[in-house]
Amino acid sequence: MPPSLPLATAWRIARRDLNGRFRGLRLLLICLFLGVGALSAIGTLTAAIQGELSGRGQEMLGGDLEVEVWQRPLAEPEVALLESHGTLSHGMRMQAMASTPDSATPVELKAVDDRWPLYGVLTLADGRTVGAPPAGQAWLAKGAAERLNIKTGDRFTLGTVQLQVGGIIDIEPDRLSEGFALGQTVIVPFDVPGQAGLTAPGAMYETKTRLRFSGDQDPEAVEEQIKQSFPEAGLDLRTRDRASPGAERFVSRLGEFLTLVGLAALVIAGIGIGGGVSSYLDARRNSIATLKILGASSSDISRIYALQIGAAALVGAIAGMITGVVITPLLASAMGDLLPVNTGLVIDPFALLRAAGFGMLVAVAFAAPPLVRARAFPALALMRARVSPLTQAWRGAVLPVGFSLLGIVVLALLGSTQMWLTALFLGGAAGLLGLLALLGIGIRRLAARAPRPTSPIARIALANLHRPGSATGSLVTALGFGLAAFVLLAAVQTALDNNIARSVPARAPDYFVLDIPKDRLVEFEAVVEGQATGATIRAVPTLRGAVLSFGSRDNPTVVADMEELPENAWALRGERGLTYADTLPEGNVLVEGEWWPENYDGEPLVSVDEELAEAADLKVGDYLTVGVLGVERTARIANLRRIDWESLGFNNAMVFSANALSDAPHNLAATISLPQGSSAAGLLRALIVSFPSSSVIEVGPLLTEARAILEQVSLAILAAASVAVLAGIAVLLGAIAAARAARLYDTVVLRVLGASTRQLLALQLAEFGLLALLLSVVALGLGSVTAWLVIVQLFEFDWLPDWPRVLAVLAAGVALVLAFALAASLPLLRAKPASSLRAL
Repeated sequence: MPPSLPLATAWRIARRDLNGRFRGLRLLLICLFLGVGALSAIGTLTAAIQGELSGRGQEMLGGDLEVEVWQRPLAEPEVALLESHGTLSHGMRMQAMASTPDSATPVELKAVDDRWPLYGVLTLADGRTVGAPPAGQAWLAKGAAERLNIKTGDRFTLGTVQLQVGGIIDIEPDRLSEGFALGQTVIVPFDVPGQAGLTAPGAMYETKTRLRFSGDQDPEAVEEQIKQSFPEAGLDLRTRDRASPGAERFVSRLGEFLTLVGLAALVIAGIGIGGGVSSYLDARRNSIATLKILGASSSDISRIYALQIGAAALVGAIAGMITGVVITPLLASAMGDLLPVNTGLVIDPFALLRAAGFGMLVAVAFAAPPLVRARAFPALALMRARVSPLTQAWRGAVLPVGFSLLGIVVLALLGSTQMWLTALFLGGAAGLLGLLALLGIGIRRLAARAPRPTSPIARIALANLHRPGSATGSLVTALGFGLAAFVLLAAVQTALDNNIARSVPARAPDYFVLDIPKDRLVEFEAVVEGQATGATIRAVPTLRGAVLSFGSRDNPTVVADMEELPENAWALRGERGLTYADTLPEGNVLVEGEWWPENYDGEPLVSVDEELAEAADLKVGDYLTVGVLGVERTARIANLRRIDWESLGFNNAMVFSANALSDAPHNLAATISLPQGSSAAGLLRALIVSFPSSSVIEVGPLLTEARAILEQVSLAILAAASVAVLAGIAVLLGAIAAARAARLYDTVVLRVLGASTRQLLALQLAEFGLLALLLSVVALGLGSVTAWLVIVQLFEFDWLPDWPRVLAVLAAGVALVLAFALAASLPLLRAKPASSLRAL
């Protein structure tokens, strides 16, 4: 056995044979560039956001621990326990109305004491770093100042108090932890809400108390101590490690989805890599045969061409990593309004190495089989491979492919926050590859057994699907994934669009009004009617309370004792909106039980949302205990309701009979719907004058903001999914190009036998059209299932695809395939039979 070539000699031969522009390996380069670039950008961006969330947890929360409670300040024992752990900063948050003689706007009022902020600093637009505003002054968000048309030094009215604008807010340190706001922020001294009459009994306000630890204490341990000490107080607690749970959850879900998209792009790209390497080695068959005749061993062939393929893969991976780093600041700028992220250049070594590792492992897994196949045959077999195609040689590829797949699984699980989802995806990808491979075998066998058509074109097209050396297997895999990517993108896009349209309806109440004194409802209706004749008013009592226990009377489940809440039982978490009514609320449907009669005065009853009942395993006849302003109130579940959550009216998961809650201090909330096509320019001003302690929220700007946020999320998801589509298009092009190279011999022979250009084009259309039509059905199923997993399981949206649009996109994909196939056939038609036959 001749000695193996030294590595340096093998590299010299590989380098000389390797075109400087990587001709023949460009598909490998493109596929790796797309996949590694997507994963690099995704990993870097996600790491940057998570780093900001974890590193700035104290600043974003405004303390090491935060305690929230509705409609009351903390009691003395609660304050004493918190003070034993460190320094407290007391605050409040509520909706209010700010006005000047010429304008008015709803604002998010934030009252803070002199110790605020415990962490971080507030920066004003003029460059000053400040804390709480001085007495008689307020800090205003830029939007609030613009809507009121005021500037620093001007005065405005808040409730019944006049304040001076002390400065315009530039950076608010704890803004992200405050969540979604119904107005622009106005920060005032702690005693202002009381002076303005905004904290009267029954008013809807939230007390926020922040704690800064005096020593190195465990936030989770302190949180658990508070819960055990006051299990029925309705306290909602957050620690610095969960400063913005909504943002953390969104980042986790989005990061997981984007990583899976990157992996999907790499899996699809892997198919292209396999096809590209096969085509490249097929084009080099004479070179390989010559090397073998000159004495090169199979291991020498493997070494030479593995170096070539490895060099191309390395260039593609490095280019992808560089591109991922470069585009991360652009992605950060696009998401800067939603999440805290540095918009500068961010380099995360782990994310980049992980992305490159994925790319190289995918390259090995898909390039090893054609490389092993090329090295396993003698020179004479390679020389006649065009007319006597090589048989498959797979045993030698088992080891490299197996190790590569194991590495991909380890890398995927190593950085995953939802391992079950990642494992499901990897299993699904492997299953899809296997399914498409079996489908390719099935199509070949079916074509071999099918009756021969009378049309010569159809007969040859059918024979091309099963003849020796046919590319049916690779084409089925490439077309299946490529067309499925089109369906995925269309289904995701239309489902997101329909969710946005349904969640943010075009028609909704024009105004929400909070904190209307319940003894002044008639006066409120008169003010509205005086400014907007024919307006529809719907008023309901509003209270806040926390579910303390639920279930049977004798053995209830205590919420404070539960380690984890059931999925979708969100109403059991913290304090929620409560109301009471004599009649079934508008837009609700009774699904089980009976509604209580008007002026009911028996055992306190409650109506529960059917989704909550299902999540918490509640049934009619069970009991529910809530804490309202520190008082326990127990009611029996009388019925279950289906709620129309799409309407932007008052939808409460729990509606009580009047005798259960009416004696608790509370106010009313109301919606105002103006007659179609009418306006009420003076309504806002009239309500502010007559009800200075009430908050009026204009729904129009709120809907616009909500729609903008949802569209931003939708754009991020679609941009990521587009990477998989681009990879699918690249693979389709590669597979068709590879099939074109294999058809050169057939085309030349047919032309010698007298086939016309029209007949050759018809042959291509017949073959690819038959495959595309068969696989479009498969792609519709694969793409739809994947889109359903993304929309429903990952992001928890409703499954609302627009099927006509999905089918139209699929049809466009089939047309694109046929156009590619025809375009790839044109060079074959220009080939000269004599020169082509001499080259075979």
